[in-house]
Amino acid sequence: MIAFLTSSPSGSYREEGRRVPCSLDDRNGFTDTLRQYWPARPARLLLMAADPDNFDMNDSIRDTFAQSLALSGLPVQGFYLCDHRDTSVITEMERCDVVILAGGHVPTQNAFFRETGLAERLQHFGGIVIGISAGSMNAAQTVYVQPELPGESTPEFPRFLPGLGLTDVMLIPHFQAIREDVLDSRRLIEEITFADSFGHAFCALEDGSYLLIEDGRTTLCGAAWCISNGWLEKINEDGEITRL
Repeated sequence: MIAFLTSSPSGSYREEGRRVPCSLDDRNGFTDTLRQYWPARPARLLLMAADPDNFDMNDSIRDTFAQSLALSGLPVQGFYLCDHRDTSVITEMERCDVVILAGGHVPTQNAFFRETGLAERLQHFGGIVIGISAGSMNAAQTVYVQPELPGESTPEFPRFLPGLGLTDVMLIPHFQAIREDVLDSRRLIEEITFADSFGHAFCALEDGSYLLIEDGRTTLCGAAWCISNGWLEKINEDGEITRL
C-alpha cells in the first residue's frame, strides 16, 4: 500500500457558492509523485465519506474529485462511493486501485470507519490511499481529535480515538488557516491544542504538504510544525523532503 496523507490536495475552488473542479495541488511534488504510482490504465476508485448521511456533499466530492484527477492527467474508470445509502459497496475495495478518505468532521468519520470495518479491510489493500484533512487524521493508529465545532473544547469531548493504523503520526491539517482560530472563547492552538499535546507529538501540516507512506517508510513533504508538550517548532519547510 502507498498512502498520501494530505492537508488538502486541492482539486477545486469556490466560485459564486459552487465548487469548481481544477487540477490537484502540485506543490512538494504531490501530483508528480502520485502519478508515479497511478496504474497505467484508468483507475478504479472508492471514496469513503466523512459524513455518511450528507449525500449531496458526498456526491459533490466524488464528482469534483473525479474531474480534478482527469485534469491532472490521472484518468478514472469507475468511482464508487461508500456512505449510508450503500455501505456494502466497501466490498468493491478489492477491485479498486485507489481509496480516498474524504475530509470532514473527524469523530463523525471515525465512527463511520469503525462501522464499516475499514481498518481491517485496508490491511489487505495493495493500492493507493489518499487522505484528505479529516481522512488523513483518521489514518493514524491513535487519532488526535482536535476540537473544531462550538462546545467541543470541553473536557468531556474525546480527544483521542483509535484510527486506521496506517501511521503513528497524529496529524493536524490546515495549520496556516487555523493557527489564529478561537473556539469557545479560547485560542485553539495555544489554549487547547498545546494543553492536549503534553505526552504527545502532533504534526501540523500546511495545505500543500503531505506524508508519503511506503513499505513502512514515512516521508514528510512540505511545510510542517511539531506541537509537543506545549511547545511549537517548525520541522519542515515548503519544498523540503524529510524522512521521518
